[in-house]
Amino acid sequence: MDASGKFFFFFLAFLATAETQELCSAREIVQVAENNAVGDLVETLILEEGVTASLVDSNVPFILEGNRLLASQVLDFETSQSHVVKVSCSKNDPNITPLIRIILVFVLNVNDNAPVFEKSTYHIDINELLKVGTVIGAFPATDRDADTTLYYTLTSESNYLRLESDENPELVIQNILDYDKVQSVQLVLRAQDTPLSGSAGDVSFTATTTIEARVVDVDNRPPWFQPCDRYEVAGAVICQSNGYTSQVYLNEMQAEPLTLNPGPLYAIDGDVGINEAIVYSFLGETEEGLFEINANTGDISIKRAVDVLGNISLTVLAAQTPTSSQFTTTTLTVSVQVKTLHKPKFERESYQGVVSSVGAMATDPNNNDEPLQIVALDEDYASMEGKNPHIVYRIIGSDDFSIIQGYLFMTKDLPEDTLSLQVEAVDTSNREKAVATLSVEVKTEEVPIPPGGFGPEDMAALGATLGILLFACVVVIGVLVCRLQRGKADWKKIHEASIFRSSLGQDLGGEKQGVQYTNEAFQHDNDDGSVGSGSPYVMNAEEGPTDNSVFKSSVATLSTLLEGDNISQESSDKEKEVKPILTKERRLEEGYKAVWFKEDIDPDAKEEVVIIPDSREDDSGDEDDEGPAKPSKVGFTESDMDSGLGVKIEDPAEDSDGGNDLNVNL
Repeated sequence: MDASGKFFFFFLAFLATAETQELCSAREIVQVAENNAVGDLVETLILEEGVTASLVDSNVPFILEGNRLLASQVLDFETSQSHVVKVSCSKNDPNITPLIRIILVFVLNVNDNAPVFEKSTYHIDINELLKVGTVIGAFPATDRDADTTLYYTLTSESNYLRLESDENPELVIQNILDYDKVQSVQLVLRAQDTPLSGSAGDVSFTATTTIEARVVDVDNRPPWFQPCDRYEVAGAVICQSNGYTSQVYLNEMQAEPLTLNPGPLYAIDGDVGINEAIVYSFLGETEEGLFEINANTGDISIKRAVDVLGNISLTVLAAQTPTSSQFTTTTLTVSVQVKTLHKPKFERESYQGVVSSVGAMATDPNNNDEPLQIVALDEDYASMEGKNPHIVYRIIGSDDFSIIQGYLFMTKDLPEDTLSLQVEAVDTSNREKAVATLSVEVKTEEVPIPPGGFGPEDMAALGATLGILLFACVVVIGVLVCRLQRGKADWKKIHEASIFRSSLGQDLGGEKQGVQYTNEAFQHDNDDGSVGSGSPYVMNAEEGPTDNSVFKSSVATLSTLLEGDNISQESSDKEKEVKPILTKERRLEEGYKAVWFKEDIDPDAKEEVVIIPDSREDDSGDEDDEGPAKPSKVGFTESDMDSGLGVKIEDPAEDSDGGNDLNVNL
């Protein structure tokens, strides 16, 4: 009952109370839960002495026993939610007006009904490739209990469909449905009239239904020639055909359709759920109209004999309908050949071989252990001694062996055993073949060990071999050490020459300590170890002295290189032992180079001094080649001995190649 009805009953009760003497009293509103038992107490009236109570209207589900209002029926909230009970209270005194007491009885709702689905099983169709999140349908249940919220769950798991929420029974695409992967999905949906988390003491009712979803194939794929290799690219399936091959004979008409490899030419609808009929045709012009194709079956036949050897390539198109945009193509290669009269034939019906290890060539025990050769001949190639270049060999049903140019090799490590195999020779030009038996004995090679092990003689031979190898190593090391020492000797000579140049400048003192000099005697030095060999360096007096720091730096560097010879530690002693090349005595000692002066030469006279070249036998060869030696002239340019003695050496011949001047400031 709504609010206005309740107000009306309250108003009637108020009027009755106001106008009538209080003969009885009771609650104006009483609440009773539905599904009660018959005879349950609804209300107890309070009566004055001598007052009796009775029901004014008996058409109510209650009775009055004395002052007790009882339920005479089971109350149902879904049938009637409230009842108005009128009770008359009166005395046996005619002067007292009876009192009408109104009691409003409200029936309380109790969860006593289970949810109900409209159908026990729902059948729906779902198109494949629908986007994730697409709603495909709603499946609600009902409950007679008013104001009841139902909660839903899927009792069967699915990776493709889900509920929108536990209070919304809409099915939503969770993952894309692909007809090739799944054709149907079955779900069980349950409805519950209490929260899924549950509540202690609450009565809960449930109901279930089944949802069967059928995935509908969508026409999104072209035909696929069979057989084909399937690939998945960006979620789409592609089936690639490797094409077909066939053969015909030159100048020979063939009435029946061509035999193709692999199998007959045919295609299927890529959408297998649709499986639409396929129509075949040639794409473009055929080879001079030699071939025709059956549009329905795909059978290909020749219209006339082919008179040219070689291969003919055709492109075959398969479409779902003649005007369909769903189509695909493949290739057909027809080989035109000369008809053969003979098939390949093995030289032997059976072969025997022995092999020892992986990669080893099998030998023939029946032919002095020569390499086993497997040969099949073809009489159609008699001009080539029966050797058909189109024949290839293989072992049937085994990849443990390989045949290369007729020779047998073991490709895997096998235990010792005798294997019975079959070898096949196939003519790749016409697919004709021959088969022979092959027996292979696998023997593992072992290193022979002398009886009783290795003796002293064997060990002595091993020791001698190792000694020879050790001696060779020592010789090589000695050669390397000699070359290293020779290199150090060359550096040592350079070091001593640098010390001499430094000492020559320091002994005479003065500012002009840097000495520039040359010695033509070094030009023909045949001493391989000498560092003085080569063209002399000639400097004019105008170039000025050289800074001593350069020489000192050179000495320091050489001292580092010759650290093992302790050159840097003994440099001061070696400087004292260096002899100047300017001397009054001529010495013919081995390895001694000098410029010597006559004893009677006066430096102040500025007379020319003749330098006699070294005439040793080891230099004679060079002098002969160059002609007679020309004496050089030495002149004194200055007489100031304090500032140093200037010596000028020049060749008398003006056209001489070596006519360079040398000024030495001492």
